[in-house]
Amino acid sequence: MSRTQAGSSGAGTAHPDHLGHVIFIAAAAAMGGFLFGYDSSVINGAVEAIRDRYDVGSAVLAQVIAVALIGCAIGAATAGRIADRIGRIRCMQIAAVLFTVSAVGSALPFALWDLAMWRVIGGFAIGMASVIGPAYIAEVSPPAYRGRLGSFQQAAIVIGIAVSQLVNWGLLNAAGGDQRGELMGLEAWQVMLGVMVIPAVLYGLLSFAIPESPRFLISVGKRERAKKILEEVEGKDVDFDARVTEIEHAMHREEKSSFKDLLGGSFFFKPIVWIGIGLSVFQQFVGINVAFYYSSTLWQSVGVNPADSFFYSFTTSIINIIGTVIAMIFVDRVGRKPLALIGSVGMVVGLALEAWAFSFDLVDGKLPATQGWVALIAAHLFVLFFALSWGVVVWVFLGEMFPNRIRAAALGVAASAQWIANWAITASFPSLADWNLSGTYVIYTIFAALSIPFVLKFVKETKGKALEEMG
Repeated sequence: MSRTQAGSSGAGTAHPDHLGHVIFIAAAAAMGGFLFGYDSSVINGAVEAIRDRYDVGSAVLAQVIAVALIGCAIGAATAGRIADRIGRIRCMQIAAVLFTVSAVGSALPFALWDLAMWRVIGGFAIGMASVIGPAYIAEVSPPAYRGRLGSFQQAAIVIGIAVSQLVNWGLLNAAGGDQRGELMGLEAWQVMLGVMVIPAVLYGLLSFAIPESPRFLISVGKRERAKKILEEVEGKDVDFDARVTEIEHAMHREEKSSFKDLLGGSFFFKPIVWIGIGLSVFQQFVGINVAFYYSSTLWQSVGVNPADSFFYSFTTSIINIIGTVIAMIFVDRVGRKPLALIGSVGMVVGLALEAWAFSFDLVDGKLPATQGWVALIAAHLFVLFFALSWGVVVWVFLGEMFPNRIRAAALGVAASAQWIANWAITASFPSLADWNLSGTYVIYTIFAALSIPFVLKFVKETKGKALEEMG
């Protein structure tokens, strides 16, 4: 499914009275991004309770946490085709149902195996939301506002992460600081996973209040309906017959890139594809998702009490929002490459300080005071520098760096590499932490350091270049 929509012929602006409507549509679609962030990080509050209730070791626990990422990869790979067949709105509604089912099932598991199954179903919904939200927003937004409205998705993801950690913290306190404490007839961790029903149902309801993508309607021959929706989002001062014809011509011109188009060079893929894969892998191998899936466990392992560990997970997610806003402000001003390099240097410092702090022996089950504060500040520093750089810049690069002819297929391969790398880090962390927590952070520090020469040598700046210039 293409994220582009043909666009000029007077369609560059929207009247203020239409803009409010367009913002509502984009915000409703971005609820999928909110659920993406919420569902992927809410598990942070349940990790230790799941370990205790089912009496499992780190390796098995890691698979239950990481298995959702398999669903993510499948959902992301299939969402485009589903949306092209049945429409963007129906695709959102399917995702909303899957989010809801996953939340209920995860809150009421019979055993570890069905908890893992519900996690996969939720992951499939995340994968769908990661594709359908940005694509739909791009297709309904007036060209003059497309960039800003497109940023709603990323903003919604980081807000979803923050809200999940805030809700987890509140529920833990309501349960007396015990993840397995009784709350509403269930254990606290079950309520944490079940609360996602609320935004999932809201997402489903909002999908009935927004229009189908004009691009999809044109693709299935519903020109009049498409013109009416274009009028709703772009105002009346446009020749809508010409506008529809323009979109039709653009759709006919687009080439469907295939996996075969990516082959070439001396190492299977074309070099530009490997660079995209490299960006995706480095983004994950610095260990960012440890901060969102395991931070409560991490802090508790060095002596922080559960309530404080949940609070620090929330403050980290607030720093993530701040960093994302900084990136959105500066990515077009400073450029993608300088921002990536600034972020890499900051991540090396933060991760190295964490590795140093975790190298000290615990005293009475806690890190020494100095090392504890260094670890806490360094963790926030790491998340800040990731969010203001690699968290946003990699997706911008992947959307811009590939030649038109292979863009869709190359982006699919790079995104798949990202999910696989995410899975590798998520599945390995508990066992690595049992082996040596400081050593684990040394590994993440090395990857952050290696990202600097990788960007300097292989990555070209894409700021200010037309997509047609990429070669």
